[in-house]
Amino acid sequence: MTPGPRILLIEDDPVLGPALMQRLRLEGFAPELATTGAAALAAATARPPAAIVSDMRLPDMSGEAVHRRLAEAAAAAPTFFMTAFGDVAQAVRLVKAGARDYLTKPVDVDRLVAALRAATAEAPADGGLGRSAAMQAVEVFLRKAARLDLPVLLLGETGVGKEVAARYLHDAAAPAQPFVAVNCAAIPRELLESTLFGHEKGAFTGAAQRQAGLVEAAEGGTLFLDEVAELAPELQAKLLRLVQERAYRPVGGSGRERAFSGRLVFATHADLAARVADGRFRADLYYRINVLETTIAPLRRRAQDVEDLARHFLVAVERRLGLEAHCLSPAAVLAMADHTWPGNVRELRNRIERAAAMADQAEIGPADLFPERRLGDPADGAPAASLRDAVGQATKAQIQAALGESNGNRAEAARRLGISRTTLWKRMQEHGL
Repeated sequence: MTPGPRILLIEDDPVLGPALMQRLRLEGFAPELATTGAAALAAATARPPAAIVSDMRLPDMSGEAVHRRLAEAAAAAPTFFMTAFGDVAQAVRLVKAGARDYLTKPVDVDRLVAALRAATAEAPADGGLGRSAAMQAVEVFLRKAARLDLPVLLLGETGVGKEVAARYLHDAAAPAQPFVAVNCAAIPRELLESTLFGHEKGAFTGAAQRQAGLVEAAEGGTLFLDEVAELAPELQAKLLRLVQERAYRPVGGSGRERAFSGRLVFATHADLAARVADGRFRADLYYRINVLETTIAPLRRRAQDVEDLARHFLVAVERRLGLEAHCLSPAAVLAMADHTWPGNVRELRNRIERAAAMADQAEIGPADLFPERRLGDPADGAPAASLRDAVGQATKAQIQAALGESNGNRAEAARRLGISRTTLWKRMQEHGL
């Protein structure tokens, strides 16, 4: 069974701690118990949780000190404090400083569970971008980049989740500041400059008053420019000045340039180096935005993430639309594992949302996810597989993915799959690997 959202429980009480751990497991979460502040800091830094539940008083430091240390290290998650009546004032102060909420003891566990579900509904199941080695590496890169005031370039196919990665970076660096996303390909060319940089009163016909641009809106936070390769040459020159000098001038502005102090993140599915070579993208701009670069792998290379993402999207759409709870059938999970996902994560989300809205039963099956495939009809002309064949194909695909992510290291692949090396060797023999 896929683990639910990871919850870090910080509680030294020998009765309350284990009792809450048991209840959280029963509710579908994946809790981890830390009985000291030091243990909590180590656990949260090693693997960021989706949410934190913390006592105010710990043996070695206060819950407030833990929260502030995690915030300074860009490792904070939605945090809920459990407090005695005398600590309420401190808890309120922490909520004002960024904590999600506080609960007075004795804790209303039903309320806590509901709050945790709401806090984790919009987050991946493990509090990060995915369990696959590819996405774990991206997380490490982004957490390092969050400590540096340098441009970041995210590459990858359409629909892989580049904006999600940009938001992860933003939340690790300045979660309280604005995050402004711009799709450079979606805004008409003649409007893009004023949309980005704003305009002064009278700058053009119809400009009856000054209008702030998206660069100004992102001040102090993050400006995410998606599909940056689609910018026209004249706008590339203006963007170069923003990147290089951290300054810009609104349309129609004749005075001093305005300063920009936010973070700049760029993304594209295009081969920028090739566009530089054929003259469609400025070389100087390319070298300025390509300071910290990483590639988001396509979903077909992230087999371990598919089921987690599917369950995450299912919970999210049910909450958003007020739908009854659904579950994914084993056959649906196998069908997802066998699909190549040409539309990447965006396609997965669309299929899950359609299935949740249109399914006739609580259990979502393959036909709900892939209605274009007629039941009983072979896909791509291949004979219909038995359940044993389908399980075998899914097992082989998982083994191949784990071996690929481990660069052929069988011990590491076995660890990722949660099986022994002997079992892995037997399965490889069975499937001709």
